[in-house]
Amino acid sequence: MWVDGALLASAVSGDRAATGALLGLLHPGVLQYCRARLGDRWHRDSDADDCAQEVLIGVLGALPGYRHGAGKFVGFVYGVAAHKVVDTYRRRGADVSVPVPAFAPEPAGHQEPLHHVEDLEWRQRLHHLLALLAPQQRDVVVLRVMVGLSAQDTAAVLGVASPGAVRVSQHRALTSLRRHLAAAPVP
Repeated sequence: MWVDGALLASAVSGDRAATGALLGLLHPGVLQYCRARLGDRWHRDSDADDCAQEVLIGVLGALPGYRHGAGKFVGFVYGVAAHKVVDTYRRRGADVSVPVPAFAPEPAGHQEPLHHVEDLEWRQRLHHLLALLAPQQRDVVVLRVMVGLSAQDTAAVLGVASPGAVRVSQHRALTSLRRHLAAAPVP
């Protein structure tokens, strides 16, 4: 994801149209990140949606004081997202309810009901594989592979020394996943 410097400067200065455009640009990537980090069969899908909204609200609140330029803005946004994900996990820990996955009704003729089950199974497999990785490797895989950030942006988000270190971590993580998949099928 790349943010135009002029759009960012306009949003920082308080231009409502630019702020709306900036948040609209950020929303898909932030939502994908939150879903990758939070969505699983034991929790509500709305947790990721709520977390993404909190991230954008946090970014909106911080915009007037942001002074680091467009080059570091994506890292700043995903840094806010990482903190909001942690906050969501904390709230989950205090929640003693056990949510049940709810299937939203599909418009007639759009998708088969089994699509929802297949999607749930895919997410379970994905979370099982991610759980096999060390926390930093998991974060690198989520940001690089699932969200699509560059090595440089991922390094900025995670506070890693260099983009090269991110690529090495990604390589090791994917090699580890290949080894696990070869040794045993995903449940």
